[in-house]
Amino acid sequence: MKISTKGRYALRVMVDLALNDNGKYITVKEIAARQEISNKYLEQIMAMLNKAGYLETARGTAGGYKLAKKASEYIVGDILKVTEGDLKPIDCLTEEGKCKRQANCMTHSFWKGLDNTINEYLNSKTLEDLIR
Repeated sequence: MKISTKGRYALRVMVDLALNDNGKYITVKEIAARQEISNKYLEQIMAMLNKAGYLETARGTAGGYKLAKKASEYIVGDILKVTEGDLKPIDCLTEEGKCKRQANCMTHSFWKGLDNTINEYLNSKTLEDLIR
């Protein structure tokens, strides 16, 4: 499993919004400058996070983005799934990737264990944990 740039940036953006939360909306331009991400690429990520319900948005001169909930209510694994979709280390663990050899596969339990370990770790961390 390799987390894409979108996944890494999404996590950085959420951390940025949590660290700079003063009750006001933060513009894409401000976040992009602090995180050294292009505005255009950042807008794509913000749209994904917004669609997932993770952000509040406002238009206009005082517009921008802010977190929809407290930092402690965001699970890191959930944030990554917004951009990454499936976080499975190998395809055969997905519904679409199941193969006919799965029942007799000598390595399937190993991959399942790795998947469980990854998910346990990602789901044990919140956005608040990252900013502490």
